[in-house]
Amino acid sequence: MRIGVIGATGYTGSAVLGILAQRPGTEVTVVTSRGEAGRALTDSLPHLAGVPAYAGLVLEDPADLEKIRETDPGRFPEVFFLAVSHRASMALAPRILALGAKAIDLTGDFRLKSAAQYPVWYKAEHESPELLAEAVYGLPELHRAEIPRARLVANPGCYPTCVILSLAPLAEKGLLGPDSPVICDCKSGVSGAGKSPVPSSLFSEASDNFHAYKVTGHAHTPEMIQELSLLARRPLRLSFTPHLVPMNRGIEATIYLDAERLPPYQEIRGLYELRYASERFVRVRPEGRVPETADVRGTNFCDVALFLDEGAGILKIVSVIDNLARGAASQAVVNLNLVSGEDEGLGIPLAALRP
Repeated sequence: MRIGVIGATGYTGSAVLGILAQRPGTEVTVVTSRGEAGRALTDSLPHLAGVPAYAGLVLEDPADLEKIRETDPGRFPEVFFLAVSHRASMALAPRILALGAKAIDLTGDFRLKSAAQYPVWYKAEHESPELLAEAVYGLPELHRAEIPRARLVANPGCYPTCVILSLAPLAEKGLLGPDSPVICDCKSGVSGAGKSPVPSSLFSEASDNFHAYKVTGHAHTPEMIQELSLLARRPLRLSFTPHLVPMNRGIEATIYLDAERLPPYQEIRGLYELRYASERFVRVRPEGRVPETADVRGTNFCDVALFLDEGAGILKIVSVIDNLARGAASQAVVNLNLVSGEDEGLGIPLAALRP
């Protein structure tokens, strides 16, 4: 299968390329970068220099996609990964679909179903609202049946992946609702901010420091509410607070629920174990075992643990993922596998990079 990666030199683009290097039957034929067009891919990403298939690849300008399709159709990709900045895919996706390829979008541009939400959360009108209804939200545990038929897959955000998987079993059983608010206290490594330099990502700012950011108004909030409300078949109240922690990669979510509004703890635990028993990439941790980000580093796993704070009457759900893998690149490759009719785990790393 011929693959293109738009935005190949960013964190998520290079992570996609790293996974595709291990995926049988994959031929990466087009890689692009607006800022580094004309350079050899391995000059920009020297950690990929040992991959023979990448040795001759040169970064191209994404503005030239139509030209590539016209002059060299045998090289034109069947599927593109869009690893670009938010709002860039609004214009890219319709171009790629018009050229006869499929798109797996790693931005937030097609995750929300309502065009009216984009000016509120992303501060811009949507440029391709006609594609919102067609785009499939690419969380396999929720939309596995729809993804194989999709031309456009909206790869979930990193925080939403962790939070939605943590709450889906309760939402599906109607155990979440407007009268039981959900508190999501989440932390992310610095790579979650992307490769473009910003002051908060500087070593001297991030190292030996810990702080909340976008305490209200984070753009991942409506994504979580949308998917969980669809599962619950009613509106939900959800409060999400992200924090930046001084590590390269990883997400940890601690979620608080009113236990008095829920079934007994052991019943809930059984619900989670049953829901995820056949899901290869969600692991419900043994009783009393606290998940750690190092347990999932470089993998597609989401580890989930349940704790009952009896004195406070609070159910605590603790979960972890790798923001660049399960929260971006490896989940995108799982979606590629589903779109192409392959085994879901084809080429997906299983062993965490620990220590």
